[in-house]
Amino acid sequence: MKATGIVRRVDDLGRVVVPKEIRKTLKIREGDPVEIFTDREGQIILKKYSPIGEMVDFARIYAESMSKIAGHRVMVTDREKVIAVAGGVRKDYLDRNISREMENIMENRMAVDSSKTKKLFSVVDGEEPMGQQQIVYPILCDGDVIGSIIMLGNEKSNELCETENKIAGVAAAFLGRQMEG
Repeated sequence: MKATGIVRRVDDLGRVVVPKEIRKTLKIREGDPVEIFTDREGQIILKKYSPIGEMVDFARIYAESMSKIAGHRVMVTDREKVIAVAGGVRKDYLDRNISREMENIMENRMAVDSSKTKKLFSVVDGEEPMGQQQIVYPILCDGDVIGSIIMLGNEKSNELCETENKIAGVAAAFLGRQMEG
């Protein structure tokens, strides 16, 4: 554990303010869920909670099924990183932070089809936009964005049609419903 040197007081309602610098570094936004842990030494540990991160194995299997049926690369992300990849080299994307462009797409809660927008975007930080057609659907759970489904055209057939668009939309809706309490 790393000490920050920052001390905060608990208010009369039991609240503690997480400093802006720490929220910015950890990409914690207003309304983001935070999980609370305690240990035997009496420490309280706050961890950013990713509801879809709890479903990594399920997301991987779902992505693999989509990829086999559609014949294209499929990725599932939470709000911060790629949690499942199918139909391509996993190590290139798995557990990598998503790009600011992807964050904006999710925040805007809109589906994006690059064949209609004529604009490609980078999926992960530090990478140029891919040359393949891209379809992105945010995953919504109880009205909150918890991740996204990304489908990419492949080298043989870069073009994604309306069928792939619908498959991605159904996947996002299904994963969102799976997370609802």
